[in-house]
Amino acid sequence: MEKKVTVYSTPTCPFCIRVKQFLKENNIRFEDIDVSADSEKADEMIKKSGQMGVPVIEIEGDIVVGFDKDKIKESLGI
Repeated sequence: MEKKVTVYSTPTCPFCIRVKQFLKENNIRFEDIDVSADSEKADEMIKKSGQMGVPVIEIEGDIVVGFDKDKIKESLGI
């Protein structure tokens, strides 16, 4: 079963770009939310993660802060 993956990011964040590239390389579909353009989604990200920095990745309710490849793989089961 495909897991629901959401990436909270900004267009200028290098780690955000890496996270999205990593997900694409592993054929993981994800929703990309640009928090610099959507303040409601930015607030949602902060509430979920307690973090103001990006990237924040949500995988089926699990929150991963930053490009933590091992944690992302573990949450995705890859």
